[in-house]
Order: sequence, then C-alpha cells, then structure tokens
Amino acid sequence: MSFDPRRMVDKPSIEPIRYEVLASHVSLKKTPFVDVGVETQALRGEIFNVYKSQNGWLFGQLETDKYVGWILGEGLIEACSTPTHKVDVPRTFIYPAANMKLPNIGVLSMGCAVQIVEIKGDFAVTNRDEFIWAKHLCGLEVVQPDYVDVAEQFLHVPYLWGGKTSLGLDCSGLVQVSLQAAGIECPRDSDMQFAELGRTVTIDNVQRGDLVFWKGHVGIMLDSVTLLHANGHHMMVVKESFAGAVARIKEKSFGEVIGVKRVLQGGVKLDM
Repeated sequence: MSFDPRRMVDKPSIEPIRYEVLASHVSLKKTPFVDVGVETQALRGEIFNVYKSQNGWLFGQLETDKYVGWILGEGLIEACSTPTHKVDVPRTFIYPAANMKLPNIGVLSMGCAVQIVEIKGDFAVTNRDEFIWAKHLCGLEVVQPDYVDVAEQFLHVPYLWGGKTSLGLDCSGLVQVSLQAAGIECPRDSDMQFAELGRTVTIDNVQRGDLVFWKGHVGIMLDSVTLLHANGHHMMVVKESFAGAVARIKEKSFGEVIGVKRVLQGGVKLDM
C-alpha cells in the first residue's frame, strides 16, 4: 500500500477504532515491519484511529498531527482513559508506589498525557495505579509562555531520526514538541512547518523564537546570533553561532536557507 504518511489517502469507508498509546512512546512506520525506519513517534495518551490490523500491527492515523502509518499493537490499547494532566518537564519516572526510593517502572517524556485519579503526598496516581511526581505534571489546559524556553530544556538530547522525546529527537520533532507545549498546533515535518507556521521575515532580521528553514532542516533562534537545533552533524541538540551553522550547512548538507518564519513574539501567537 503506497501512501503519504503525513496525510490519509483513500481513507477507508469504515469507522476507525480509537486506540490510545499506553507505552511511554511508540514508533509509527510506513510498513508493518520491525526493521524499517521510523517516520515519527506517538506519546503516551495520544489517540491513534485504527482502520485495520496485520500480524500484530495496526494501521491508522494519529489524531494530533494526522500522521498515517503502522504501529505495533503491543504499545496500544483501545481508548478507555480520559487524560487530565500532561508531563511538563523533559522526563519523569513512573513508580509502583509513592516512594522515590523504589525502582522505577517506566519513564515519560514531555507531552505524555495521563489520567490522574488522586494525589498521595508528593505523587499523582494514575488510573492504572502508577505513581508520578506531581510537580512534574500540569493540567492539559496549561500552556508555556515561551516555546524557546521549552526547547532549551532539550539541549544535549541525542539526535534521533523520527524522535520526539527526551531520549532522542530530530529537528522538526524538537520544534513540534516545544510549540505544542506552548499551546500552538504544529505539523510534524520541517517542510510542513515551513508551509503552515507563522509569517515570513528576512534572514537579516532574525530574533528569538524565529524558525529558520533549510530544505530538510529547521532550527530555532535563541537570539539574533544563536541557533538551537537537533542535527546530525553533532548528533544532538546544540546551540551554536547562527552564522557558523549557516556556512557549514550550506557547504556540507542542506544548502542555502530557504526562509525564516516568525511564530512567537512575547508569547503571542502570530499568523496561526
């Protein structure tokens, strides 16, 4: 079956079955095989609308960013939770009881959503009897005032193609996770982000929060001279001289900058 993983094509006439991600994160792929590349990841609490299954794999579409593909069914469950909170730190642990000295039983990254049913001391208890440090969670309605501050929390996280967690992420994954934390809808891939986000500004007028695009890459301006980005040259999220990054990328990888988009200014949405 040939399709664009970013958009549903020839959508089946049947009604999908709603599944939720139960694992901390799962990989979405173009084809239902373990040894093929990852297109993106879905985080705990995300909804995946399933249209068919094959050999333990489920084919469907993510509700959050509309990505289409195959997810191994063992990381999903038919939707039965009603998330109330999300993780608002880069990473937090899951414990079997309200005791930080116990061995953890899992890890959740920023943006993972859970249903909290009660508070026990410093811990929030999920509907699955998991214990999470309560101060690492916030309500689903909470938005961060500055997405650049969010992005900076991922400094030195390893580069991972298709990744969008604190264990590894790619350039557009960093942008998506950070913007979503600030309450801004964001497509998954850099070309879609370039087409759909913000308003165009000139490269000689960049400022904090601007997104700089190459054909196949995106970075975030920390200020007028510093770029933050997940990249395969350093194999991690780094901040570096914008001028130096532009020169290196032009020579060794993605060529010239194709545009700059201004998405946030003082925490206010622009042209969304």
